[in-house]
Order: sequence, then structure tokens, then C-alpha cells
Amino acid sequence: MQERVVDITTEDGVMNTYIFHPDRPGPFPVIIFYMDSVGVREELSDMCRRLATVGYYVIMPNMYYRLARSVDLDANRLADPAYEAGLELMWKLNRHLTNTMVMEDTEHLFAFLDKEPAARAGKVGTVGYCMSGRYVFRAMGVFPERFAAGASVYGAKLITDLPDSAHLTADRIKGELYFACAEHDHYAPAEVLDEVRRIIEQTGINASMEYYPEAEHGFAFPSRRLYHKRSTERHWERLFDLFQRSLH
Repeated sequence: MQERVVDITTEDGVMNTYIFHPDRPGPFPVIIFYMDSVGVREELSDMCRRLATVGYYVIMPNMYYRLARSVDLDANRLADPAYEAGLELMWKLNRHLTNTMVMEDTEHLFAFLDKEPAARAGKVGTVGYCMSGRYVFRAMGVFPERFAAGASVYGAKLITDLPDSAHLTADRIKGELYFACAEHDHYAPAEVLDEVRRIIEQTGINASMEYYPEAEHGFAFPSRRLYHKRSTERHWERLFDLFQRSLH
């Protein structure tokens, strides 16, 4: 496995970005991995490695770079009153981001990728968890010629009243989009997911939604208290199938 960290300069600073790909000659199909609210950490790097081991060039930007190059948050303590400072930091980092900011960062990722010998030219895939589920949804509509496939895994705030809400560009999506939804998820309530389903039907885009029985928000992270092994392995099966169909 080849791994490295690169600094990508943007209008707002330096975005430290993590790259993983097989240790053999490329180029490899690209997957943009958008982090969750807890930020870049070894747990996410392991998930990137799992994708890279089957032949992908995986790139994961630190989207909090405008405020912090790194964070050290314990997701399992976020509900602990004694960990109030950690919770406040997470929400400060989370809420400073907008869909527009992330799309600007994605443009910089593409500019970097276009010059990368190990990154295969052409359309790419993407996956995002929690807060980044909406970035996948938005990016596929903003860059329809670049994204062949994307997966939003228990995505939060898929629909808002903001002018850059992810759903507003849904009709432009050309790639295949998959929504993995936890059965128990107050960040993605049933009424929002029902509206997403209606948008899929109205626009006719190539998108599907799947509920994961018994699973809760955050089920795919092995170190999380709410980790659900059966659902996690199903989500990996769906990701590999999606990217195999779309990127090869």
C-alpha cells in the first residue's frame, strides 16, 4: 500500500489531504472519501485502505483545514457531559462548513488529481458519511461530468432551506447515487428521507435508497459504540458493487 499526505493550496488555506493506493503500477480509478463530523483519523484511514486494497486511488481531504490541521475527538464521549469541550469543538468545526465551501475544495481536488500519474483520468467515485453524505449528494449534481457514482451513508442535512442545499442540484446528476440509511437516525429522520425519495422519483435520476434494519447513525465505524457489524459489511458489499459497475 502506498500512502502519503499532500498539502493542496486553496483560496482559504492549505488543505492537508491523505492518499492511499495499491503498491503496484497504476493508474487506478479514483474515489474521493469525504470525512464525517469527527474528522480525519486512523479509523477513516483504515476505511480508505480497504477501498485501496481492491484497486482504487482513494483521496481523503481534511475539510476542517480552515480552522484546524488535525483534531482529536472521541466520538464515543460526545454524549458525555464531562466531554462538553469536545462536543463544542466538533460542532464549531462542523457548522463552519458549507456545501459551497466543500464544492470549492472539490474543484481543487480535481485540479490535483488531473496531474497525478497514479490517478486514472476520467470519471471518479465518492463516498461520504454523516455530515458528508450531503456533500456527496451535492457534488454529484455540481460536477455531473466528473462523478460516475457516489454513496451517501447515513447522510445528515440532505435537505435544508439554504440556497446551496444538496437537493437543489439533484436534477443534474448523471452518475449512480446510493443512499444507505440507518433504521434509527435522528440526524436523517424519516420525513427527510421520504422527501429525498420523492426527489429521486420526480427527477428520474439513477439513485436508490436502502434501509439498514436495527442500525443506528454511525453504524459503519468499527470503534463507535453504535457499530453494527452486519450492516457495516452489507454497506461494504454495496460500495464495492457500485464502484465496480461504475468505475471499471
